[in-house]
Amino acid sequence: MDDSKRRLLWHGMFLFLLGLITGFVEPQFTNPRMGLAAHLEGVMNGIFLLALGAIWTEIRLSAPVKAAAYWSALCGTYANWLFTTLAAVFGTGALSPITAAGHSALPWKENLVTVGFVGVGLVIVSTAVLVLWGLRRGAGS
Repeated sequence: MDDSKRRLLWHGMFLFLLGLITGFVEPQFTNPRMGLAAHLEGVMNGIFLLALGAIWTEIRLSAPVKAAAYWSALCGTYANWLFTTLAAVFGTGALSPITAAGHSALPWKENLVTVGFVGVGLVIVSTAVLVLWGLRRGAGS
């Protein structure tokens, strides 16, 4: 089995486990609703990495671009769980009015989570574009 495929599968299961563990401590967060979101982010991003690992050998990109897709997938999924968990711990509300109703935190905490979420969004969208590009008909032929 391709080593990068195996590592994606391993990280997928590990992130899935982190999501499950986050669900156990969800009531302890400053914002339990955001804790639920962090639980779901861990589980869903873990499943995303498992799915990506399952199709990894079908993605046809040059070695540097495929490496960029690999690392952006890993960094983006872990960061998504991390920043959502930080939002739950801090009780931030700037970018999550539904899950953070009635919550707000110190400005530096709000700014950190906001920058994190914006960065994660850009990285995950970039990952999706790279993977789609590598899966297009005629890629790598």
